[in-house]
Amino acid sequence: MNLPGAPASWLEHDSEQMLAATAAMPDHIEAALESFDGIGGPPDPTSAVLVLGMGGSAVAGAVLQALAAPRSTLPVILASGYECPAFVGPNTLVFAVSFSGETEETLEATAAAMKAGAFVVALTQGGSLGQLVAGGGGPVLVIPPGIPQPRAGVGAMVAPLLLACQQAGIVPGARSDLERSVAQLRRRLPALVDGGGGAVEVARRIGRTIPLIHGATGLAAVAARRWKTQVNENAKAPAFYGSQPEVCHNEVCGFGQYGDVTRQLLTLVELHLLGEHPQVARRFELVAETVAEAVGDIVSVQGEGEGELAGFFDLVAIGDFMSLHLAGREGVDPGPVPVLTEIKERLRAAGEA
Repeated sequence: MNLPGAPASWLEHDSEQMLAATAAMPDHIEAALESFDGIGGPPDPTSAVLVLGMGGSAVAGAVLQALAAPRSTLPVILASGYECPAFVGPNTLVFAVSFSGETEETLEATAAAMKAGAFVVALTQGGSLGQLVAGGGGPVLVIPPGIPQPRAGVGAMVAPLLLACQQAGIVPGARSDLERSVAQLRRRLPALVDGGGGAVEVARRIGRTIPLIHGATGLAAVAARRWKTQVNENAKAPAFYGSQPEVCHNEVCGFGQYGDVTRQLLTLVELHLLGEHPQVARRFELVAETVAEAVGDIVSVQGEGEGELAGFFDLVAIGDFMSLHLAGREGVDPGPVPVLTEIKERLRAAGEA
């Protein structure tokens, strides 16, 4: 670890410098704000926006989808898989997002979108995706090198995607939202790097239980998904997520039995953003009352900052560092994900056979 103020023993196993990469999130956003120079002319008229992406790359699309919902009259669709939706055509603006440029699902869906005549923009470090889209005359937004894993590049992927959509008139005010997000991250990160900032306490309370993370529909739900996947990939531990108010229509029923088991295994984590619908806030309270005896603990985390996007990035930072704490306390290297690499290699081998 090379970060000033970070305790020397905080994370002894960090072969890919994930701590430093995670702490660089505001730098990644600022770099995108400074370097973004447009995507040319999106289709006129644009009938729909589609984001293709998997895993950490799909988070950018989920953020765009949540941010655009109250601002845009155009539908924004996120597709994670091999298939390109049938509605895609010449008036569709498509963003193909793959950190490595080698995600096979995204490559296949992108090729289909290009065949359908869509205006396709690649967001990638390069690789096959960059070559595919550039070869078809489409713009390529380049993710800068030096980021060790896709999940450490959330700011580097979200920022150019939102800026491109501001240019296309889909998310007005995106640049200001991103600038406020940087300001909030600058406020939050020093304490997180020093081993505080709320993340260490959340990690302590989760301990070796399985976190069940709830966020309200929209960006808080995206943050909940992000917390879940960060625990999976950084700490190499199970985690699950749900969204309010949906969990009040199904998931909460699942605590009717086996409380003697679940209270030893589960910690409920609630993620909140300012401006939460009052009935959603009440639902959080009612769910907490309902499951209190069936979980080991209930932890509530409030995202701070000016605006919903800043609050989202605040929650992301806390969750990212929380997952690094979970990894550190178990002596787990947060960087490499060998099981994912093995699955990709076996799929590739099967396809070549």
